Amino acid sequence: MSIEEKYSGQKVLITGGLGFIGSNLARKLIEVGALVTIIDNLESDSGANLCNVEDIKNQIEIIQSDIGNENELTSVLKDKKYLFNLAGQNSHIGSMNDPYKDLTVNADSQLKILEVCRLYNPEIKIVFAGTRQVYGRAKYLPVDEKHLITPLDNNGVSKRAGEMYHIVYNRVYDMATCVLRMTNVYGERMRIKDDKLTFVGWWIRQLLEGQTIQIYGDGSQIRDFNYVDDVVYALLLCASNPFAYGKIYNLGGEPITLLELAQLMIQIHGTGNYELITYPASRKRIDIGDYYGNYSFINTELGWQPQISLQDGMKKTIEFYKQHKDNYF
Repeated sequence: MSIEEKYSGQKVLITGGLGFIGSNLARKLIEVGALVTIIDNLESDSGANLCNVEDIKNQIEIIQSDIGNENELTSVLKDKKYLFNLAGQNSHIGSMNDPYKDLTVNADSQLKILEVCRLYNPEIKIVFAGTRQVYGRAKYLPVDEKHLITPLDNNGVSKRAGEMYHIVYNRVYDMATCVLRMTNVYGERMRIKDDKLTFVGWWIRQLLEGQTIQIYGDGSQIRDFNYVDDVVYALLLCASNPFAYGKIYNLGGEPITLLELAQLMIQIHGTGNYELITYPASRKRIDIGDYYGNYSFINTELGWQPQISLQDGMKKTIEFYKQHKDNYF
């Protein structure tokens, strides 16, 4: 059965659906005929942006609420076939500045969601948005799912708790849950007005405004990147494939240094400059060093692999912000 057949006519809930990945997922789900509901609290520090869904707002249901609101969750979750659990506190610096908020959103609220599902809709299919941050500094590359879990910041700790709650509910209650550990996701509709959530988005803004891209350290740090459409496809595969339930999968892409990335972005844009600057102490303490993920597990089991090259994806992304910068700066 195709992805289209699995989701057509099905009721789907996306937590954090006004954000970057959630809004792109909503578009794809509408395209394949799903009935989409979004729940989002539109918090100012998050990636939520009503402009992300402006042109599809009449095709989806939007509920402005916090994922910790159990009464709201109970009402909205009762009849859903799929839950894409993307809501979370994703700022690494933010997790250190306000650790209790980070814990509440990424652990406590995730447990509330799972309890509501267990009590009122135990057949629902759930994918939780995990992060490579749980690994901390890589002991070897590429990093696979067997790597030690040694997070360097509070965000990595709370996200680990969130993902394990999902796995426990699969093991104990036989609920259909799955975790995707994401790496650097980029593309249209991400927050680029500051560097709170993504340095790539911030670099794009600096580039489009004629500022100098600032690279911490010597630029030799290795990272990998996934274009948002590839991540959306991974989410759809995991939620609809019983083989994925109870499992944790890495996503990943081709490794590139930050210096090479900056040079590629400048080349695509046609103009721009970069400079190497000293790491701020607050960031250096929680920096993970080199990282790129081994995604062979999800490739072998579900057939997923990146389809969009970094060059092609970055071209699409930069062009989008050239056209829509007023909504994102």
